Amino acid sequence: MKKRVGVLALQGDFEAHEKALVRAGADVRQVRTAADMAAVDGLVIPGGESTTMLKLLNFMDLKEPLREFAKEKPVFGTCAGAILLATNVENPVQESFGAVDMTVERNAYGRQIDSRVVQLTPEADFQERTGAGKLEAVFIRAPIIRRTGPGVKVLAEYDGSPVLVEQGRHLIATFHPELTPDSRVHQLFLSKI
Repeated sequence: MKKRVGVLALQGDFEAHEKALVRAGADVRQVRTAADMAAVDGLVIPGGESTTMLKLLNFMDLKEPLREFAKEKPVFGTCAGAILLATNVENPVQESFGAVDMTVERNAYGRQIDSRVVQLTPEADFQERTGAGKLEAVFIRAPIIRRTGPGVKVLAEYDGSPVLVEQGRHLIATFHPELTPDSRVHQLFLSKI
């Protein structure tokens, strides 16, 4: 039976996540309401603009349902989704859901012109769980994880900073794995459901 995964479809490139999740073997649904959220077993919060997402979550009455969802079910946040799931946000300080014990700095790799594609060498644990090899990472106005708490496991780093981490059922990527043909990061998330 395929795992039912929702992709928060308010803003950002949620369609790319849908395609990546289908490649990884999931039954994917767009999430725009609390009822949509209640019908899935895991949720992806895509990249986009975190302050805009917060405004839309508030407007759509999804902030509390999302907070409650993250207490019980797996959530995967990429880029802006990573910012929303952090315990602390800097540059500037911003509201977040505190699902993963980390501090992130918004847009810390620079502006849009500073976007980049790099090859990461993931930690051995990631490779054992998902398959060996380099991991292509697309950074677009990405946040930097400045601090991780004791319960956060680093799965990959770039330039000395964590860029792929997990804490319990949750997964965080400061890059965009949905923009590459490699579905290992999405498969790892599906394994948490």
